[in-house]
Formats: sequence, C-alpha cells, structure tokens
Amino acid sequence: MAEFEYDLFVIGAGSGGVRAARTAAAAGANVAIAEDLYLGGTCVNVGCVPKKLYSYAAHFHDAFDDAAGFGWHLSEPPRFEWATLRDNKSGEIKRLNEIYRRMLENADVTLFDARASLKDPHTVVLKNAEGNRQEVSAKKILLATGGWPWVPDFPGNQYALDSNQIFDLERFPERFMVLGGGYISVEFASIFNGLGSDTHLIYRGDLFLRGFDDEVREFTRTEMTRKGVNLHFNTNIETIELVGDVYSVTLTDGRKMEVDAILSATGRKANVTGLGLEALGISLDKAGKIPVNERFETQVPSILALGDLIAGPELTPVALAEAMQLVAHHFSPDEPAPLNYAAIPTAVFCHPNIGTVGLSEEEAREKYAAIRVYRTDFKAMKHTLSASQERTLMKLVVDDATDVVVGAHMVGDDAGEVIQGVAIAVRAGLTKKDFDSTLGIHPTGAEEFVTLRTPARH
Repeated sequence: MAEFEYDLFVIGAGSGGVRAARTAAAAGANVAIAEDLYLGGTCVNVGCVPKKLYSYAAHFHDAFDDAAGFGWHLSEPPRFEWATLRDNKSGEIKRLNEIYRRMLENADVTLFDARASLKDPHTVVLKNAEGNRQEVSAKKILLATGGWPWVPDFPGNQYALDSNQIFDLERFPERFMVLGGGYISVEFASIFNGLGSDTHLIYRGDLFLRGFDDEVREFTRTEMTRKGVNLHFNTNIETIELVGDVYSVTLTDGRKMEVDAILSATGRKANVTGLGLEALGISLDKAGKIPVNERFETQVPSILALGDLIAGPELTPVALAEAMQLVAHHFSPDEPAPLNYAAIPTAVFCHPNIGTVGLSEEEAREKYAAIRVYRTDFKAMKHTLSASQERTLMKLVVDDATDVVVGAHMVGDDAGEVIQGVAIAVRAGLTKKDFDSTLGIHPTGAEEFVTLRTPARH
C-alpha cells in the first residue's frame, strides 16, 4: 500500500497550479488539485482575460471617431451598452472554466471542488460548499493560491471596489474614480474612459507606473491626458461618503468629487489566509511572500509554492514557467537549469498600450559604464487621415561596450503584440547591429525598431 494517497496535491487551480498538476500527471505522478472559487484563477476570471476584453471594447470609442477620416459615416451616434459587454464577458469566462475542467480530467488529475488547508506537512484538509470535511495525504503539497486585492484603510473604504469586483457592476458608472498608480489602475482608467465615463485617477506619488522606464511613464501620462483621463498626482483619498446614490470623495489636498463608482487598485497580497502556514512554521518575508529555494520548497520541504505567492514578477507566464520548472525538479530524473528571470516581457493595456522588455534607461545607466539610447515618437500611419493626435513611442537601450540591446520599450497601438517578437531578440542578447541588419516590414510602425540609426543620447 502506498504511503500517501497522492504524489502531488495542488491547492489552487489558477494558471500555475493547473499547469503544475497537468505536467506532473504527464510525468507519471498521481495528482489531485483543490479549488473552491473558480478554475483558471485570477487571470481567467478577474484579471487579464476579462480586462483585455474590456480593453478591446473601450478601443471602439476611438475607432468610431477615427473612421470619418477614412470615409466611414455612421448613420447614428454609437451607443454603448454595458450589460451586453458584461454578460458576454461572463459567458466567455464560463466557457474557459469548462475548458480548464476538461483539461484536468483529460490529464487524469483528481479535482476537488473544496477549500483546502494544511494540517501537517503531508495532509490536506478539504471542506466543500456543503460543509463536508475530509483529509487526504500527499508526498508533496503545492501552494498555488495566487494573490488577492486589498483596499487601504480610510473612512468609507467599504464603498471602494477591488479589482475582483469591478467587472460585474450592475450599472455603468458615468463618473468613475480609480485609486492607485500601478498597471491595474492605469488600465482601468483607460478602459472606463474609453467606454464613456468621466474618469479620474488618484495617485499619491509624482507619476504612475513606478519601476517602468521614466520616458515611457511620462509619454503615457501625456497620451492618457490627451484621451481625456483626469490624472491627479500627489494626492490620496481621505474619506468616501455615500450621499444618496452618489459617492462623495474628499482628497487629501482638500478637493471634493462626486462619482458613481470607485476602484481601489492599490495592489495585491499573497492569498494565504486560512491555509494553515503558521501551524507548520512557514513564515512570510517582509513583502508578505512565502520564501522558497530554487526547488520551490518552503521552510517545510514537502510544502512547495509558486506564482504570486513567492517573490518575483506577478505575471501569468511566470507562474506557468515556474510550474514546469517545479515539476522538472521534483518529478524528473534530471535537475533542470535554473529559471532565468531576466528580460521578461510585459505589457500594460492602457490606451495607448505599453510593451516593454529588459532594462529601463535608468536601470541600464546604473548597470553599465556607458549606454546609447535610440528613440523616436511619431504619429502612426493609422492616425494620419483621422483627427486623432495620438503618438507612438519606440525606444532601444544599448550597452555601448558590447552593442547588445538590453532594453526595448514601446507606447502605442498593439505594443504588447510588437514587443513579444522584439523580446526574443533581447532575450537572445542580439546587438544593435543585428537590429540594423534586419529588414523592416513596410509600412508598419514596428519597422521603426530596425530603422533607428542615430542615438538620441549617450
């Protein structure tokens, strides 16, 4: 008789947890997974998938405005219907949930629709919606419960929505406020502005998107302002009061505003409440993350963790890569090479989009003795016949000693799509000479990345 019921038990059926479960099962392990909320995790249900769908919807606003310059005339003014977008989004997510369920079934992974917690290093306690309780044992237990949004403490904070709740509003907010300066904040500011809300972004710092290239941040600020987003920096929410059906917001600079909905997009924390870490002696680090070694083992070696629970970029592709790396460590005869977290591309789906990979100009200046910066900003061909004043920024950061391109950044239409391809070159360590010798596709905006010849600064 086997010592444990399962070789691997995964708590959390998000992107990382499902990938680890399926990959381990394919390697011959007996695997189970528990989830009490929704399959697919944050990304599929209340993150990147619905957010991108809403971003697509918001882009139609500009498309309708731009169409006239190309000869298209609408017989009547466009009318946006929030309920249609919201409900169609919900239908798509339901479809994706079922796909995740079938993937687990087809991989012979046992799925428990239950809330899981740790009893000891090899025992998981499961409680389902009906209150039934059972215990199962596993040689290794993987924690993959992701992150959870939090709202700062201030009077009236109960009236602020978090990023899990914003997708399913009963009524569309004609006046919308978002608190925060990270990518979630700027994305939702762009989305609701594009859908027609009078939108205000509140951030306590000088400029949003801290950690991104400074020129990218400044350029994005200009373009978002041009599109009508009201940006309020160096201030914060002091109080929120409900007055009838309206929220009266007082800012720390003394101003008052009335809005119909408030989103607190102030970050996410590791979702560890109720897991039972304390009883096992697993403590969090100063950032509220679970410390792990290169094998993704916690302070209790049989308990593993990955994704948003541990230090590193909080990105779905990172969790997927960590899942495969973890399985290679624990269910493969050969130890894999260390996971390389350098030059991870990312996008921010604000309007216009941001795409970035590698080092910012500021990071490169700190790391290298000398750098060259190539940059251009221009009105894209798409906007030459319309009344749009939107501009595109493209930028390469080069180590002067080796000629290697160490950073690439873009703000403009489909920046994420463009940077994905450029990321291969940056990851491979290609030089500016390699970029220069690559022929461009004409006419495209992306060709600017291979036609930049004169450094803007050294």
